[in-house]
Amino acid sequence: MNEHLEHLTPQPLWRHFRTLCNTPRPSGHEAELVAVLERWADGCGLAHDRDDFGNLRIRKPATAGHEAAPGVILQGHLDMVAQANADHPHDFTRDPIETYVDDGWLRARHTTLGADNGLGVAAALAILEDDALVHGPLEALFTLEEETSMGGAMHLAEGWLEGSVLLNLDSEDRGEVFIGCAGGADIVVEAQLPTAEPSAGEVAVQLSLTGLVGGHSGIDIHRGRGNANRLLIRVLRVLEAFDIRLVSYRGGTLRNAIPREAFATLVLPADEVTAVKRRVAELQKTLRAELAGIDEGVVLSLKPLKDLPEQALNAHASRMLLAALNAAPYGVERMSTEVPGVVETSNNLGVVSLEKGRFHLCALVRSLRDSATADIADRFRGLFELIGARTRVEHAYPGWTPDPDSPLLARFRHLHRQLVGSDPAVKVIHAGLECGILAGKYPQLDMISFGPSIRGAHSPDERAELDSVSEFWRLLRGLIEDLATPQA
Repeated sequence: MNEHLEHLTPQPLWRHFRTLCNTPRPSGHEAELVAVLERWADGCGLAHDRDDFGNLRIRKPATAGHEAAPGVILQGHLDMVAQANADHPHDFTRDPIETYVDDGWLRARHTTLGADNGLGVAAALAILEDDALVHGPLEALFTLEEETSMGGAMHLAEGWLEGSVLLNLDSEDRGEVFIGCAGGADIVVEAQLPTAEPSAGEVAVQLSLTGLVGGHSGIDIHRGRGNANRLLIRVLRVLEAFDIRLVSYRGGTLRNAIPREAFATLVLPADEVTAVKRRVAELQKTLRAELAGIDEGVVLSLKPLKDLPEQALNAHASRMLLAALNAAPYGVERMSTEVPGVVETSNNLGVVSLEKGRFHLCALVRSLRDSATADIADRFRGLFELIGARTRVEHAYPGWTPDPDSPLLARFRHLHRQLVGSDPAVKVIHAGLECGILAGKYPQLDMISFGPSIRGAHSPDERAELDSVSEFWRLLRGLIEDLATPQA
């Protein structure tokens, strides 16, 4: 599948990306891809090994005469976000990603594309097999489970990597280079809430909110897009006037993707159904007006269900849960005063579920300040303690402190001016690059992050700009050759 990719340029990069598209690799299911890459490395005569967590390293000796050049580590993650449109059956553990070209962009049919971080991985593989390239010692580090927990970076073996320069290939903006990133943590809230049987005269309905754009919970959090969990909870709060009770709830699938869809099953008095339908139609108009020009495709729909559930939350528990969810921190908390235009702290209500009284929430907090992350976690804890829920913090990871005086950054800026004709914008990203974790384990590393233009990451709208991939490839090859050349 995806034969057309091998006709794109640069051909070596796209050939490897085809392999990635044809090899399922959602987080936690990277083993097959690791085996494919190990067989490829064996065929190329390249040394490879893994650490105890399973992170893969492939090495290539320096070009003759360049053994004394600084060792360069090319770094990316093997896993991808697994998101598909609700009406498109796709098994990310078995099915390949089907790609197509549309007006200068590469897209996938109804699923995430995996350009994040497949293009970075493909570029590193293409560099390793490029025998025309002059380079110092090369290491390609491919980490696991970045999208779900940063697990690969968090468990990376210390004292394993040999290089002194690291090129993270997991950025998504042409013409930009990143020298810092936010840290973050998962906030997990759980509770067993009291239920009661439906009463005589109650009926069951399903309320759905669909049609949102979604996106990356860090890079896109400031764009004003709708969050399906935030919006559906708001609608349910309005509908409390009709004596609704929650039966079940399902919103979002990943804590690092802005939820595009959410669904709630309710019981309510049968004689209120008509009024609820009218109110839902009014609320859809309201939401579309508020999201005009940004996310106005939102759809609210109400569907009657034939069978009554055995249990629903009792009236008090339903009201308290909706009140807590409606008050939960969400979105941009604060903009940075030190890095203008960059979000300092944010929170995404990523995954919310309720089933048989069992409530679960996973939010992802991102911040340039660890203290701000801790503060939002405490606010969640204090809020949800009011309904008897337990809150814990998981998968916390540090940010990457910017170094504007980095020698590597200076060389990249000079090269960018030579090859592109302009200075790159030097940025700090409101997302969790692995660089912060790697810096903690390997403090001697000089690091930057750059990549091609990718839009809609973490959603089925993900797409990669073809021209920017070619530019990214020229910059990567040029930088590696430049680093192999002693400076005057």
